[in-house]
Amino acid sequence: MIELKNLTKKFGDFTAVDGLDFKIETGEFFGLLGPNGAGKTTTISMLSTVLLPTSGEIRIDGQKLDRKASTEKSKLSVITQEYSMRQDMTVDEVMEYQGRLYYMKKKDIREKSRQLLEFAGLSPYHHRVVRYLSGGMKRKLMICRALMTEPEILLLDEPTAGMDAISRRQMWNLLRQLHGQGITILLTTHYIDEAQSLCERVALIDNGKLDIIDTPDNLIENLGAFAVDETAEDTIKSLYFHERDEAIEHLSKIGDGAVFRNTTLEDVFVERIGKRL
Repeated sequence: MIELKNLTKKFGDFTAVDGLDFKIETGEFFGLLGPNGAGKTTTISMLSTVLLPTSGEIRIDGQKLDRKASTEKSKLSVITQEYSMRQDMTVDEVMEYQGRLYYMKKKDIREKSRQLLEFAGLSPYHHRVVRYLSGGMKRKLMICRALMTEPEILLLDEPTAGMDAISRRQMWNLLRQLHGQGITILLTTHYIDEAQSLCERVALIDNGKLDIIDTPDNLIENLGAFAVDETAEDTIKSLYFHERDEAIEHLSKIGDGAVFRNTTLEDVFVERIGKRL
């Protein structure tokens, strides 16, 4: 279990994370959503101990997390937004280097690398130099590298940023398989459909503060499961309804220029966060 207790991070007079207080259960797939500058990456950086909190604390399975807490830190593995690999190394060399950093035996490195690259569909490219991999392949390799130490918790900061639609779906399937193995996953993403598809619960944050936390289905149901989009003067106005019949009745009164659809988590995000921006 991950516990954030009044977690706060300040940079001078600017408060990037402001009193975050929630729990992520063991084995949960959890999403952290917010606009640019909301504090998502800063939160991930504190979880990975790259940054230290100004106040508050993080606990992993009841134990306080800090830079000296080697047992707790060993449970975590982080995948950042940026490609953090030597571009002149081959895929095999990246995996071997990661294993050596953690003093793994050469035999174990080779076997673990083989398993992980096969799992991610990268086996045919194990001799390829990183700079010649596609963006999607590089992201998969970063996940393989992160899994070398068999972490219990995976922190993912925008893992599908810049991917095309096919590569994103492949990454989703990979993450679902990891979740199925019992790994706790914390995901930050700007793709709200990604969070709706993958996450069991999501937290919406804005200006470093927690706005709401719940399951995607509950958040959508509370807003209204059915939406009608009305187009007028180059703008789209969305109305939400709890009952399908109510939405259809409203649609019938409007006529042309309106669309009936199911509400999405993105609608919730726009209604709760977007209108304040």
